[in-house]
Amino acid sequence: MSESLQQVAQARTASVVELAQELIRRPSRGGIDDYRPVLTLLEDWLTARAVPHRRLHGEAGELVGLLVEIPGGRPGSWWTLDACMDTAPYGDETAWSFPPTSGDVVDGWLLGRGAADSKLAAAMFCHIAADLAHRARTLRGGLAVLLDVDEHTGGFGGARAYLADGAAARPAGVMIGYPGLDEVVVGGRGLWRATLAVHAPSGHSGARKTVVGAISRAAHLVRLLEAAELPGTDRASGFPLPPKLSVTSFHGGQGFSVTPDRCAMNVDIRTVPTFDAHDAETLVRKAVAELDAELPAPTPTEVTPVASWPPFRLTEDEQPAAALLNAAAGAGLTVRAKTAGPSNIGNLLAGEGIPATAGFGVPYEGLHGIDERARLADLPTVYAVYQQAVLDLLQAD
Repeated sequence: MSESLQQVAQARTASVVELAQELIRRPSRGGIDDYRPVLTLLEDWLTARAVPHRRLHGEAGELVGLLVEIPGGRPGSWWTLDACMDTAPYGDETAWSFPPTSGDVVDGWLLGRGAADSKLAAAMFCHIAADLAHRARTLRGGLAVLLDVDEHTGGFGGARAYLADGAAARPAGVMIGYPGLDEVVVGGRGLWRATLAVHAPSGHSGARKTVVGAISRAAHLVRLLEAAELPGTDRASGFPLPPKLSVTSFHGGQGFSVTPDRCAMNVDIRTVPTFDAHDAETLVRKAVAELDAELPAPTPTEVTPVASWPPFRLTEDEQPAAALLNAAAGAGLTVRAKTAGPSNIGNLLAGEGIPATAGFGVPYEGLHGIDERARLADLPTVYAVYQQAVLDLLQAD
């Protein structure tokens, strides 16, 4: 990595932090807060620096993000930097040792919800776009920066609007600015999710005749699901994690005197290349069939799939993983390629055939929990790594 690039990164640090502070001070909790204040702040910042950008809107016309577009002067592929502008909820605010919207810097840490995920990355990516806008004619293809909301809701409205936008160049790859200095996330397990509705005749809890209610039937189904045999890690596939099944929600009944006629549950199955969405659905429907055979009810148990994302994993020589790993090594960092257990926006992109990295950034604490904060000492290095990776991609033949 060139000394001049490191100097540029060092010079941008104060401005990146200042922008991130102002972003943190504008609440943007997914599904809770109005996103316009935080996106308007970014619009004003980009406009003042003549960085080309436009709004993205969802199917209902709602504002779901901003898209920066820096076209190069020569033909080539487009690459995207992505950082979400909405955040997780605060949780118990009384448990925080500082306000969730603090934005202060204390002992080298940037404090507040979004400091780690992902307002600091958004501020950094905006600065990188501003840097490259001045030299765009020398570059191949183009750089997009996606500043999306509706990410923490699981709806991914901003990302979906970007992918559906016919005016946007389809990216050859995406680098997502989740935090963490020691790893470049190059993959993640997929998921298959469904709601299950278990039925039974209702009855009075005090009646002489015993009624096997919906809750009892649903509890038996939970046992069947948790006893189902899942394959272990298949090292031959190159994917380092096994599948995983979780019952994540269970609702039924009201009061005390009635055994309910319906109980609903949510099932989340994390998938891998050797145990995909079809296998997950087959497993669940087999357990449901077993329940309905062992404990019959007038109405069969209903299975309603609600989401399915494929697993993904890039090899270390695939782009954009290779560019990011090489740039990190060039900055003197020792990082490893990681396949994450939780799914992320990289899975959504994988479903569209777009390769993605989903994490490399500053060290952090309290992500999605209390006292979220990001360490700033490594910010210049992270900035330089991303800028070097982007330059390598945009200058490649």
